[in-house]
Amino acid sequence: MSKERERNLTLEDLEGERWPEPSAESTGLVKTVHRLRRRPVGELTAYELGRLIGQDVGLRWTLPPALEILRETAPAQNDGGFYDDDLLSAVLTRKASTWAAHPDLTREMREILHLLTDLSPYIERDVKKFLEASEGIA
Repeated sequence: MSKERERNLTLEDLEGERWPEPSAESTGLVKTVHRLRRRPVGELTAYELGRLIGQDVGLRWTLPPALEILRETAPAQNDGGFYDDDLLSAVLTRKASTWAAHPDLTREMREILHLLTDLSPYIERDVKKFLEASEGIA
């Protein structure tokens, strides 16, 4: 399936799995994740992708657009503009097994990190852990 076609589908469509409605007692995060799974992947914002990625939801389809956003916004970060640390942190802190399963995405993330400067100490810590965990994958 083409990347463009995938972006027009929801995570429910792509995974072939419909989650039941969350209970009334569910947290706001749980309700949000359920709602976001029903939106086309290509319509998800950086914030929404960060929420899904942070919960390890649909990584096969959410990581690629997240990396595109991070790559596109890297020049603005280097010029002192806004950079989405939440999205970057969500992406960087995925399990090593996720990156091992997707060496092409690992390679791309490592390239993006080389574009970034002047990151916060918290993000620098996440970068260091990612680089150590992904050593030899890509």
